[in-house]
Amino acid sequence: MAQPAGMLSRNDESTPTRDPGVARTIELLDLVFGPPAERAFDVQLWDGTTQRGGAAKRADYAVVIHRRGALRRMLIRPSELSIVEAFISGDADVTGNLETAMSIGDQIGDRIQSLRGAVALLPKVLALPKDDDPDVESSRYRRALRLVSSGARRATAGEIEFHYGVGNEFYSLWLDPHMQYTCAYFRSASDDLATAQTAKLDHICRKLRLQPGERFLDVGCGWGGLVQFAVEQYGVQALGITLSEAQAKWARDSIETRGLSDRCRVEVRDVRDLSASEPFDKISSVGVTEHIPEHDHPAYFARVYSVLRPGGLFLNHCEVSNNTARARHTLGERFGNWVWKRDQFIDRYVFPDAKLVALGSVISSGERAGFETRDVESLREHYTLTLRAWLAGLLRRRVEATALVGERTFRVWHLYMSAAAHGFDSGAINLVQTLFSKATRDGRSGLPMTREHLYTPSRATSAST
Repeated sequence: MAQPAGMLSRNDESTPTRDPGVARTIELLDLVFGPPAERAFDVQLWDGTTQRGGAAKRADYAVVIHRRGALRRMLIRPSELSIVEAFISGDADVTGNLETAMSIGDQIGDRIQSLRGAVALLPKVLALPKDDDPDVESSRYRRALRLVSSGARRATAGEIEFHYGVGNEFYSLWLDPHMQYTCAYFRSASDDLATAQTAKLDHICRKLRLQPGERFLDVGCGWGGLVQFAVEQYGVQALGITLSEAQAKWARDSIETRGLSDRCRVEVRDVRDLSASEPFDKISSVGVTEHIPEHDHPAYFARVYSVLRPGGLFLNHCEVSNNTARARHTLGERFGNWVWKRDQFIDRYVFPDAKLVALGSVISSGERAGFETRDVESLREHYTLTLRAWLAGLLRRRVEATALVGERTFRVWHLYMSAAAHGFDSGAINLVQTLFSKATRDGRSGLPMTREHLYTPSRATSAST
């Protein structure tokens, strides 16, 4: 028989006394998570006490608060980042589907980020229990304050290193054989990751209308999957450039093994170091502009423009924000945004060097450099599927992944990709491919009249099915 909403249960009924901190924590749960009758999920406390949610439609997850002082640390300086830090540190956890649980953060923010909500919250938070171990409480509290301080970007330099220094072996656990760490292209939602990533590579090559013998440049080439594919399937001469020595070594080993060294190279080089005296016929930039601050976009596009020959094509594939255009004008909205510090987890743990910008800003930067915008395609739903495939792979290899990078870093990756999947699925973030042309002096774009060439059968995708 199901228990009524809000009913408390204990896993260990033999315990003679209840921790007095439990009652104060339960009192605050309504303020943070909403009334139990409206909740779709259960909340379990450190002593086994469970408060049942009563919503008719049940969630596929539950919230677990592992430590007495966890809720206090989460809310003493309430922000998206403090909630995230509770999960990363193991103070709190989510059992079940972490992606669907991502809406909890916004729900908490909506309830407590107003001035009235903050005033109501403070005395209840101060009454919450602390950890029994003073050393744990002190160190975790200091860490929470450091992470939300103005100097947090510098202070967390060691923490964000996970994204760039976890090593090739970690990525190879859950990426496809081409080692593509960018959005795949699903011709069907039932496609597996390898098929969808091969289709993505082919989709890019088709958009660029690669021809045998052309000089092709891939900026930010990662592990070299696109340049190798373009050489093998489209007969181009390809150069990939990356800023990662580890990625370049992986790519070079793969190029040599596949016998492509005479037509394909990967170098550690900045695009600004390329010579405009040897222009390329086609250029791609896949997952690069997300890492470039918005004020540097015009210079980046201008540099790409300078190394592309007239009549050439440039494909830019990047994440963009769907929320940047909505201004927050009221005092309450500005206060809430300041308190909640939305997107600080992504900014400081995942991509510390830049924020996502609006699509219009990307296009504007390209056109200011001299490019003509010829095609724009949203792949938002494709990235949701990609992230879910990555998550499934990561979770399947959890033991191996944790052995390589540690539990804390594993939890960061689990949370980051779950949050990203939620962001794309909810429409907060988009993934867009924009095709630019550098017209010849007499105005030729190098493109046909229609898009039919994108959808005719391809030997590359046919071979992969």
